Amino acid sequence: MATDKANLSGPDLVTGIPAGELSDGGKILGHAHGEEVLLLRTGDDIFAISPHCTHYHGPLADGLVVGRTVRCPWHHACFDLKTGEALKAPAIDPLRSWNVEQRDGMITITTKRSHHKAAPHRASNSTPQDIVIVGGGAAGFAAAEMLRREGYQGSLIMLSSDSSLPCDRPNLSKDYLAGTAPFEYVPLKDERFYAENNIETRLGVAILGTDVRAGEVVIADGERIPYDRLLLATGAEPIRLTIPGADHPHVHTLRSFADCQSIIESAKSSRRAVVIGASFIGLEVAASLRERDLEVHIVAPDKRPMEHVFGPKMGDFVRSLHESHGVIFHLEDKVISIDDKSIHLEKAGTINDVDLVVVGIGVRPRLALAERAGLKLDRGVVVNQYLETSAAGIFAAGDIARWPDPYSGETIRAEHWVVAERQGQVAARNMLGFRTPFADVPFFWSQHYDIPINYVGHAVAWDDIEIDGDINAKDCLLRFRQNGRLRAVASIFRDLDSLKAELEMERESNR
Repeated sequence: MATDKANLSGPDLVTGIPAGELSDGGKILGHAHGEEVLLLRTGDDIFAISPHCTHYHGPLADGLVVGRTVRCPWHHACFDLKTGEALKAPAIDPLRSWNVEQRDGMITITTKRSHHKAAPHRASNSTPQDIVIVGGGAAGFAAAEMLRREGYQGSLIMLSSDSSLPCDRPNLSKDYLAGTAPFEYVPLKDERFYAENNIETRLGVAILGTDVRAGEVVIADGERIPYDRLLLATGAEPIRLTIPGADHPHVHTLRSFADCQSIIESAKSSRRAVVIGASFIGLEVAASLRERDLEVHIVAPDKRPMEHVFGPKMGDFVRSLHESHGVIFHLEDKVISIDDKSIHLEKAGTINDVDLVVVGIGVRPRLALAERAGLKLDRGVVVNQYLETSAAGIFAAGDIARWPDPYSGETIRAEHWVVAERQGQVAARNMLGFRTPFADVPFFWSQHYDIPINYVGHAVAWDDIEIDGDINAKDCLLRFRQNGRLRAVASIFRDLDSLKAELEMERESNR
């Protein structure tokens, strides 16, 4: 899409720039043929790409160039500099890229490169003819998209218990819930994408089980769907309250698009909301409801919000940030019952005139289907480095998968959007016989008002937190160490440092 010429800045790269202006590692933002272009040099190679990440429009000029790739500073998507291909989620769509010419001491952009679909995957005795994906979330969508991107032409069926197509779930607790992002930002792809790529989507489907011996998935109407390869990406479900009044209609959980829509509708006629739980979802929901001018209370048993993930100082900062936006905390307390308009706490009494309640007390992986199939479980579905389960031909990805993490040397499970998408991509390749180990370092981000917190790694425990910068000044990098070894990094507005930490962990994993 062409950019308004009045908004273009920098040199006209069709006319060109002197070669000496672009040193090794340099980046120049300019334009060509009415579009913004980012020019980069790495060694003797010069590349020209569109300057914004195709995920959330992050500025790639502030990203990290690694070899012939560039990583987005915001959410760590990775692109091929020559072709523009999105190599790693959360970006799925490619960047635009241009041909570059060096002549007579000048660097110029000539023509735009065309994006070609991958050649069909070479058939072999093990090439599957029927692939079934169970789950319409991040992992399931990313797997389906990658299968077609890699040229797989066989039958591809996605079964989902959700009533809507795969959506950008982070938006459901952030911008879309806050009313600052339009509906168009929610679907990962529209219906046309699935039709054009011959991906059969069956929504609102209840699955009875998997006949591993026969290679069939059995759905509620009795139909048996055959598969040569099966991906389980059933995700997680919210933990429900079991206290009196938890079933009142104004009490909500947030997981699906339908859940989000229900909260939005309720918020329109609400004045006071109570969020139960100071999890990522709970805190992000609180921030979004404040954007809608609701009075928001948070009730949680924690001493500090997110202390178990970020440590005490960052926990104090998160609390003060929300308090500065008017959120009222009731910490080290719990809800014991809910009435039509009241919330009763164990210690602090009653919160009255409550119109809306959102429960965010965590999720649990949906393991019932894997358990019925007889797959090996250990607080998740156990997979090997290729994301294959204990049953040949059956893979698992996303919130349910427990995989061998090469960086920590432990088997871990993570409920992170980017992890789920990247696992879906790797599982897709491995279902086609690529044998690609999943070695990505876990990454997630959390948004609180205008403050993003990025996190790289997986630190279940630590004995030291090294703080570089000033948390309260919103300029910091926290390194979580255990026995002297770096386990994870959290940051606020230290995007390049976050990317470098991710790269350092990756390289250590591959040693």
